[in-house]
Amino acid sequence: MNDVQLHVTKAVEALRAGGVIAYPTEAVFGLGCDPHDEAAVARVFALKQRPPVQGVLLIAADFAQVEKYIDLAQVPAEALVRVRASWPGPHTWVFPRAAATPEWLARGHAGIALRVTAHPLAASLCRAFGGALVSTSANRHGEPPARSAEAVQAAFGQDVAYILAGETGGLARPTPIRNVVTGEEIRG
Repeated sequence: MNDVQLHVTKAVEALRAGGVIAYPTEAVFGLGCDPHDEAAVARVFALKQRPPVQGVLLIAADFAQVEKYIDLAQVPAEALVRVRASWPGPHTWVFPRAAATPEWLARGHAGIALRVTAHPLAASLCRAFGGALVSTSANRHGEPPARSAEAVQAAFGQDVAYILAGETGGLARPTPIRNVVTGEEIRG
């Protein structure tokens, strides 16, 4: 096992223990947890001091890891082709959510934001975990997002169970978010 695999394994152990971890993504460090652990998702919101009405997005290593969160019957075939052509990549899409998607992820919204990441370390983390992860910028609500492991440590200290150190993907801004059905830009 090389050093990267060892660190990914430690991050997965922290996730499985209900912890909130930090890891690099395409533009910034993200805070993440098991999306099916309601208490862990609540800790993400508490750490960020984020309003409870906002949903979270999920990242994954491949489409199969996010498919179960989508109500595919509501997604036009051409929209799905467009999305799949943009993944893996720095594109987040809001899909109509499947009925089985936990409410604590969507916070009353009809959709769920999903991304199949092209960031090698984030994708490796999702593969090792065996599914999608919550992904939200590592910062307190309204503050600039962390762009390094050191910035995460300074902002959150021991409140984060594990920091998976690595380089971000180099994007200047967080990934754009679009509505999959309408194509409307939600965040540019």
